[in-house]
Amino acid sequence: MSGTPRPVPILMYHAIGRCPSPAARRLSVSPEAFAEQLDMLDDGGFTPLTTTELAHAWRSGDALPRRPVLITFDDGYEGVHRHALPLLTAHGFAATLFVSTGWLRGECPAGDAPDTMLDWGQVRDLAAAGTEIGGHSHSHPHLDRVGDRRLRFETLRCKEIIAAELGLPPASFAYPYGHSSRRVRRAVRAAGFAQSLAVGNALAMRRQGPYALERLTVRRSTGREEFGRLIEGRGLLRAFAGDRALTKGYAVVRRASQARRKVTGSRV
Repeated sequence: MSGTPRPVPILMYHAIGRCPSPAARRLSVSPEAFAEQLDMLDDGGFTPLTTTELAHAWRSGDALPRRPVLITFDDGYEGVHRHALPLLTAHGFAATLFVSTGWLRGECPAGDAPDTMLDWGQVRDLAAAGTEIGGHSHSHPHLDRVGDRRLRFETLRCKEIIAAELGLPPASFAYPYGHSSRRVRRAVRAAGFAQSLAVGNALAMRRQGPYALERLTVRRSTGREEFGRLIEGRGLLRAFAGDRALTKGYAVVRRASQARRKVTGSRV
């Protein structure tokens, strides 16, 4: 592949449903809106890839389709199976689902998960249909704010459960809340994940490295025109100005937390 690879839009979804819980509503998308967005990708000539397919192409130098895109889902909401899977299948689209293993039905204590979540039978259905299943930690903490022991547990336990349930260890990971640090990225790599996704609300580029690929948030308020701009990579600074302000504020909190950890030597 000659020249610098073009940026790729990686779309980040969460819940797909008509009546999400209050906790999941802001980052949910209705089935009707999701169907319209898939139609737009199809009409625009986009080719959805899995996370592993994109990472492999960028590592090996293999050519990508003319208009690649990634469709990703975080957490493991039941609506991904109920609503998203039939639509993805109808279009023949690949996707990646990142599950927080401790939140799935049968694993999660009542009330801990933000909404109705997938069970492992549904996860296996998604995998059988060609959806890549990746890790998203076990209990969905801010990984850059936990100690080393908890960090190892969250990454390794997630990987072990997925491997036991699906018969194959996951290759891809997504950071809960999109936040990471050099320490977190090292831990994810040490756990055996080959690539990982952040948020960033920017197009993904090969120079970001395999453990910090950025994504674009699709939420309930994302209308047709805004979605069209996202997949074309236009107007991203304006679209996510509020998110960036929040990210800067949280960065201050993260740095203070990391400084306290160094002083106290906490490794909880």
